[in-house]
Amino acid sequence: MRKIELSLVIGLCMFQILGAQMPNKEGKKLSLDDAIKIALEQNVSVRQAQNNMESAQSGVLTAYGSYLPTLSASGGWTRTQSERPASTQIIGGIPFSVGALSSTVNNFSTGLSVGYTVFDGFSREANFNRAVSTAISSEQTAARTRQLIVFSVQSSYLNVLRNEQLVKVSEENLKRDLRQLDRITESNRVGALSLADVYRQQSIVANDELSLISAQNNYDKAVADLLSLIGADIGQDYKIEDPTIRTDIDAAELGTAEGITKDFVSLRKRATATRPDYQSAVESYSAAESGVTSASSRYWPSVSAFAGYNLSSSEFESIKDNRGINWGVSLRWSLFDGFLTNQNIQAAQATRRNAELTLLQTERNISVDVKKALLDLEAARKQFEASEKSVLSATQDRRVAEERYNLGSGTLLDLLTANANFVNSQASRVNATYNYIIARKNLEYVMGDKAY
Repeated sequence: MRKIELSLVIGLCMFQILGAQMPNKEGKKLSLDDAIKIALEQNVSVRQAQNNMESAQSGVLTAYGSYLPTLSASGGWTRTQSERPASTQIIGGIPFSVGALSSTVNNFSTGLSVGYTVFDGFSREANFNRAVSTAISSEQTAARTRQLIVFSVQSSYLNVLRNEQLVKVSEENLKRDLRQLDRITESNRVGALSLADVYRQQSIVANDELSLISAQNNYDKAVADLLSLIGADIGQDYKIEDPTIRTDIDAAELGTAEGITKDFVSLRKRATATRPDYQSAVESYSAAESGVTSASSRYWPSVSAFAGYNLSSSEFESIKDNRGINWGVSLRWSLFDGFLTNQNIQAAQATRRNAELTLLQTERNISVDVKKALLDLEAARKQFEASEKSVLSATQDRRVAEERYNLGSGTLLDLLTANANFVNSQASRVNATYNYIIARKNLEYVMGDKAY
């Protein structure tokens, strides 16, 4: 009997220790909106997409600059020193002595030149269109990246709340089985129950403790995953709580979800029109078309105009006395370049064909994404309805089994089976609830019509 009392005391102490390790309710409060805000500022993928977008936008400025004239200034100083030794030259048979010669000449010059491309085979226009399309494509890619990160944060945040509820389920189950162990122990003392029932219940309590430890560990890892995703300090304590997240799913909500799952055609059409990744693929194809035009520009002649103003003198003080002005127009036409232009055109056309295939595949991906999201939502809705029925049935079954066992008409095995079914149904309802919420968030992400 002392062994039984000792086991009960150990179980109670273990429960108190585990209770102290329950999900931390202290620390900085972190709501879902706060987590999303931090992620949009700190997540590496978001920041990289933003950098790529800024880089592409700078290319638009460069392309615009090709429409403007070029302006350059130059200046220089050259010092030339000549030396000639003394020599004798024969002129008409008569020798003449020529003395040594040493001279130094300075030359100062400065100038200003202006150039303008009048026509370059439409390459300038094509490059400008390509730069604009590339910038828009990178902007749409950044927008889709933000949507992905927001959905990932939502899923991770909801997973933390899911694991928190599962910890509570394990905690309540351990409390309930400890109370049951207490009752069985007292019944054994008065001879109403056998010692085998006490040992069997002690084994159940030990398993409950292990389940609680596992649930707590899953919760802690889920919090770490969330903090890592948003770029927050994992070492800091956070209070993961958001009262705006509704977990009470009513019949009206389920009815709305059922109606949505039957509207695949219109949802697919809307997703295609709003998804940033599709818009990015469209702009990438437009940029590839401009690339073909740019590659073909070498078949055309190029025309440019120029003008210059120059000053030069051997003395710096008189540099303004020698002025020169020049202007003109130049024509350049490459008649044969060893098939280099043809090779560039072939490469550009291949890029365009690949961009077209990417566009078609993106459209297919959107259709698949919408279909899968609707299937997941429908499955989550049915799972939630089934879990509600399961909890109701398991609750009644456990109550009956407990009453029968207390009256002596039922066995402990029946009670343990009913309790296990009850715990499993509670866990299933928690999972079904958050699976449904995540499925709704996934549908929002797949539609891609929210800007962040």
